[in-house]
Amino acid sequence: MTAVRVALAQILSGPDPEENAALIAQSAREAQGRGAQLVVFPEASMRCFGEPLAPVAEPADGPWATRIRELAAELGVAVVVGMFSPAARGEDRVRNTLLATDGAQLCAYDKIHLFDALGFVESRTVEAGDRLVLFDVGTAKVGLTACYDVRFPWLYQELARSGAHLSVVSASWGSGPRKLDQWRVLTAARALDSTSFVIACGQADPRATRRSQKPRASDAPTGIGFSRVVSPFGEVLKEAGAGPELLIVDLDLGLVDQARAALPVLGPGIGKRIPQADTGTVQH
Repeated sequence: MTAVRVALAQILSGPDPEENAALIAQSAREAQGRGAQLVVFPEASMRCFGEPLAPVAEPADGPWATRIRELAAELGVAVVVGMFSPAARGEDRVRNTLLATDGAQLCAYDKIHLFDALGFVESRTVEAGDRLVLFDVGTAKVGLTACYDVRFPWLYQELARSGAHLSVVSASWGSGPRKLDQWRVLTAARALDSTSFVIACGQADPRATRRSQKPRASDAPTGIGFSRVVSPFGEVLKEAGAGPELLIVDLDLGLVDQARAALPVLGPGIGKRIPQADTGTVQH
């Protein structure tokens, strides 16, 4: 496979996991009908942030996840979707998990970098993951990351060194001053850092849809939209608006080889030769 057709399903998930599963199925069917081989959904697709997460958390072989796996098998596509799984420690804590499945493969990535920033403390209720995860879509290798991970270049570089041609960023990117600018800069930077495609799929902005939302007394990040695909050269191939949308993008995997030949930022030892800091002391 030298090309892969990817769909970014920029949905607005709500509190009910069953309703969200139906919304995921609807978008996945539309994407499959348009020839997509990989369908990417946002972080927190199982249940939106701002609601209790522990009551809906389940393992990757639980009933909600199994429903997604069966959907992928039925449609013959790979699906990446944000859910919540039980934490290893603490009954009231969860892991912020990305489920990746094509029916046969079943992979789960637990978000490594928790959003303890800008007044929100994700670690109060979420336990961090500690391992990188890749899965296959044909001959393409796909790395998994979530939201706040996008601020950490090392993760994307290590995924690329492990063979990733593209990295997914499933997000529920919180709104605020300059946040859209940061989303755009960071997703482009991670593509350039890793000379990989970046598939960044976020929750739609609740303010841009007529879908009724239960009022929340919470500062939880509920999404701003603007899902996007960035090439290994940093070119934005397609970008959504603020509301719910399905983007379809064809990726030429040959661009990865071209970018890595032209920009050898992942070469042996690069990023590992860290010189001692100059303290400014003058040597005589």
